[in-house]
Amino acid sequence: MNNWEVVIGIETHTQLSTQSKIFSGASTAFGAAPNTQACAVDLALPGVLPVLNRGAVECAIKFGLAVGGEIAEKSVFARKNYFYPDLPKGYQISQFELPVVVGGSITIQVGEGNNAYEKSIRLTRAHLEEDAGKSLHEDFHGKSGIDLNRAGTPLLEIVSEPEMRSSTEAVAYAKALHALVRWIGTCDGNMQEGSFRCDANVSVRRPG
Repeated sequence: MNNWEVVIGIETHTQLSTQSKIFSGASTAFGAAPNTQACAVDLALPGVLPVLNRGAVECAIKFGLAVGGEIAEKSVFARKNYFYPDLPKGYQISQFELPVVVGGSITIQVGEGNNAYEKSIRLTRAHLEEDAGKSLHEDFHGKSGIDLNRAGTPLLEIVSEPEMRSSTEAVAYAKALHALVRWIGTCDGNMQEGSFRCDANVSVRRPG
């Protein structure tokens, strides 16, 4: 393994601590019966229009300030088109060219004792978007079901630069980010409820 090195970047979806969804007034409370917290906007019924949740924007700005990022004076939403059964519109409202937060960094503490060191992980961006629903495949009478309660739940997707060089650093980054969003109150961090979800992008290469 000495002839190889790993390169890791992490995309983290943090569910924002708002009482309503990012583009509708439907509740974001966890644990409700399926499809009882999905309104006409979340279901993408004809004629509905999204209205941006001010609280979600404030959470994004608070995070950006906490990591020393640049807060955009103007940010734009875009359509991310893809087909999935739990995405009623056929596209996700997200941000691409002009995200609400650009840059910033998170300092991590890695290891213990004499082998401990500190490292700063730069962030590429943090952008607002809506969550999709949830497909249910188990214990559903041999069929698949769709629960749209999560559809439209506000997310802040936080994208790191590919600057982690070990699984230990990746774990330290995830823990530091988890602690930060809980401390500033933008996310409750309940991973068992899907409030904090990490996607790791991993590459293996020759050293250098």
